Order: sequence, then C-alpha cells, then structure tokens
Amino acid sequence: MIFRQLFDRESSTYSYLLGDERTREALLIDPVVDSTEQNLALLEQLGLTLKLAVDTHTHADHITGLGALRERTGCATMMGSQSLANCLSETFADGDQLTVGDIKLEVLYTPGHTDDSYSFYLPRTDGGMLFSGDTLLIRGSGRTDFQNGSAEQQYQSLFNRLLQLPENTAVYPGHDYKGWLVSSIGEEKRHNPRLQVADQHAYISLMSALKLPNPKLMDIAVPANQSCGAVS
Repeated sequence: MIFRQLFDRESSTYSYLLGDERTREALLIDPVVDSTEQNLALLEQLGLTLKLAVDTHTHADHITGLGALRERTGCATMMGSQSLANCLSETFADGDQLTVGDIKLEVLYTPGHTDDSYSFYLPRTDGGMLFSGDTLLIRGSGRTDFQNGSAEQQYQSLFNRLLQLPENTAVYPGHDYKGWLVSSIGEEKRHNPRLQVADQHAYISLMSALKLPNPKLMDIAVPANQSCGAVS
C-alpha cells in the first residue's frame, strides 16, 4: 500500500492518502481545500487515480476539499449518514466498508466530537491503522461542546470502540498541535490524560470544564462543508 500523511499548517489538519499498488486507485481522508493543488500533484507524481474522498465529520476549523477534488478528478465523495451535507455522492454508516482496489477500510461510527463523527480502521497483521478523525487525538480527544457534540457519546466511542482495538494499532489523528505524527492504542491508553478517568461521569466533568473558544473559521467552515467546500 502507498501511504502518505499530509499536513495543513494553517489548521493543523492531517489528511491521509492511501493508494493501492495493484490498481493504482487511491482515497483521501479529510482533504483541505487549500491543499487541492498539492494533492493533485502528488497523485500525478505517484501515478494514482483518486477514486474516493471522505471526511471523518463536518469540520469547523477548515474548509473541506471534497467538492474541489470531485470537480477536478471525478472521484466519489462521502461522509457519514448523519451529515447534513447535501452534495455527497453517497454516505456511509457504522459497519460499512470503504473499498479502493485491495484497500478495505472498516467504518466505525464514533460520535461525540460531533454527531456525524466517524473513524476508519484498516486491519493488518501488525495491528492495523486507525484514522480517528477528531475523536481520539494524540494525548487528547476532540472537544464536545458544539455541533451536537456529546461527552457521554464520546466516552462510549473511545472506551467501548476505539480502545478495544489491538494495542499495537497505529493511531493517525485528524489534528495535532504539537507536531506529533502517530501514536498507538496502547500508548494512548497509558499516556493520554483524557483517558485516565475513573468512569463516564468523570469524563463528562473533564470535558465540561475545558471552556474552549470557538474555532475562528467556524461560522464559515461549517456551512461551506455542508456544501462540500462551496463558500457562499
């Protein structure tokens, strides 16, 4: 498999390119519109055809590249069935599988950061790869105080879904603000301060105490991302 972790410096967003070496088909997870030209250039350099672009959830801190990529490449665009986006080729739901060539991603519904938050798991003999969106971050977790977020749901998504994966599963988050690239399920279990809580009630209290400011692009990004990146 061809794999690239891509970074948008302005929003500290990670995007992920997965390419199948046999068919030369590829998918992009959480593309940023400002990186469209770079993404297209990379696809051409690697000899890949983009078949699918997906978002883990409706982002509030950057504008998605889904629409621009579909316009330029003809790829399909997908988000979760809970999304309010009106421009998607299809939607996915918990238990579905995203297939590009020989790459088969398992779709996991992991609400809490938003009500349309998903993660994607690629099983492998070495524990696999988890693309956790904003549900599980490296030494953190996504805020739960807007877009129908829920600390209760996020606790369930973390402790009853993602942390049940093999401990050697590589964790690739949707963001990182410290420059860290990858972690693992076992590492996050041991060292992520958000996960060192006694129970669900303690997690809800922890998240309620954060009092974070809204993302500066939220009022622009959310409606734009419900239109696959079109800004009115």
